[in-house]
Amino acid sequence: MPSPKVLFGFHAVGVRLKTAPQSIIEIYHEATRRDARMRQFLERARAAGVRLIETDGLRIAKLAGNHGHQGVAARVQPMAQVTSLDELLENLEAAGTGPAPLLLVLDGVTDPHNLGACLRVADGAGAHAVIAPKDHAAGLNATVAKVASGAAETMPYFMVTNLARTLGELQERSIWCLGASDDASKTLYQADLRGPVALVLGAEGGGLRQLTRKTCDELVRIPMQGAVESLNVSVASGVCLYEALRQRS
Repeated sequence: MPSPKVLFGFHAVGVRLKTAPQSIIEIYHEATRRDARMRQFLERARAAGVRLIETDGLRIAKLAGNHGHQGVAARVQPMAQVTSLDELLENLEAAGTGPAPLLLVLDGVTDPHNLGACLRVADGAGAHAVIAPKDHAAGLNATVAKVASGAAETMPYFMVTNLARTLGELQERSIWCLGASDDASKTLYQADLRGPVALVLGAEGGGLRQLTRKTCDELVRIPMQGAVESLNVSVASGVCLYEALRQRS
């Protein structure tokens, strides 16, 4: 059986409490926090029959590895998820119905806060998965889970050995790889996002790596009207994913 993992913060623990309470081993809560939000959270946990342990903030911080725990942390069993990108895509192809594949590809996003925000917006927009290279990328950890507000539990995140090769494999499956670049001549709003698409975004500053750029089928830019030249990658992901959702709706 996989080793237990730790979730912390009201959103991350609350989503697990809502979706799979039976997978929660125990919830630690800070004894000195007795506000309405904590009381409501504990009522839900008790109603679900989850074991509650009252403790102090230092112990929760040590368990979470982070002081931004909001007085709540949980030891949980990992959720069963699709184990590979191939399996996910094969399941989508086999289903034959529902929305066309919508993937978010992150090239060089190393900040766990950015990754967590990207997972959250991908979940909200109905993306099927987030993909990143094994090198030059943030992995899933407790900080990512907290920022993702539960989406780290629901959004498949695949770290691949060779991103360019993976994009090529997506193209073989007729998934259009659309890269975001500040210097593209075409805007996001001129692109057709209704079919199978992978939106490829790079980190702030560096943007897409050269090989990633070359591998994309097309490059588009998000129009910038003010003084700043670019958006945070999680904000840019939201703009792109929700434009895809708008077009598909």
